[in-house]
Amino acid sequence: MGTEKIWDVIVVGGGPAGLTAGIYAKRAGLETLVLEKALAGGQLAEAVTVENYPGFPEPIPGTELGERMRKQFANLGGEFLRAEARGLRRTGELWTVETDSGELVARAVIVATGGIPKELPAKGAREFKGRGVSYCATCDGFFFRGKRVLMVGAGDAALEEALYLADICEKVYIAVRHPADDPHAIRAEAVLRERALAHPKIEFLWNVVVEEVRGDGVVREVVLRDLGTGELRPFPVDGVFVKIGYRPATDWLRGVLELDEQGYVVTDVWMRTDQPGVFAAGDVRKPVGRYAQAVISAAEGAIAGLQAHEYILDTWSGRGSY
Repeated sequence: MGTEKIWDVIVVGGGPAGLTAGIYAKRAGLETLVLEKALAGGQLAEAVTVENYPGFPEPIPGTELGERMRKQFANLGGEFLRAEARGLRRTGELWTVETDSGELVARAVIVATGGIPKELPAKGAREFKGRGVSYCATCDGFFFRGKRVLMVGAGDAALEEALYLADICEKVYIAVRHPADDPHAIRAEAVLRERALAHPKIEFLWNVVVEEVRGDGVVREVVLRDLGTGELRPFPVDGVFVKIGYRPATDWLRGVLELDEQGYVVTDVWMRTDQPGVFAAGDVRKPVGRYAQAVISAAEGAIAGLQAHEYILDTWSGRGSY
């Protein structure tokens, strides 16, 4: 695809926010393209199962839910392109999205690039990434079958992946940076917390952080620091899985859109950014009073898609180009 075609809307990101935005934009009659550098579903593709998305009484794999969203968009005539956005610039009233597959032009852009996993802030963590340190259990869990692994994190995603790993591995430890009697120690929803606490192959390590990852080409152990006593102790494991949150994927937007100090895109309640014709939805948006949930991202995507339609009507109607 090249710059010869002018799209009405380019949606950058194929997760729940982006695909829902695409569905709503396409249903409004807009020529819509969704860009996604990986699998349809975005972070959903990393979810073993999704149990809290309305309309699905039985758990559904995240990859399947994402693919269903993509198919719904495609059935409306929307186009899906596997590409990564590298930059965004304005030319007159049009926007050019720079990608690793060339430049694409649109009247409106919806940013829904979600987040990038935060790296484990421990010595050796980066060195052993891909050699025992992983940020995706569904991607890499198979390689640790019958082994002992450590999960770092205590939110929904961490416990979901720990439960998944418990069906594969000999033992799963979960490092929690709060004491066991802290009511906020485990941030995951109650149903996941109860399953993890009751699982015979899962053991919680309370009030600790990973200070260092060690090995001899692959991970052999971590060094845990007790936050109460400061004591350091080696702890043998074959792998380390990390789910400690995400940072917004907005490096490609610096200097173009207003970002907050953490890098989130600043919008109003209608998903409008500080630039006309550019909207943002989902986990990439400044998280004021919102939760990182697929259903919320989808709702924001719907708003962004509807707002893009209104913007194009107001800006382009009567010009013979829309």
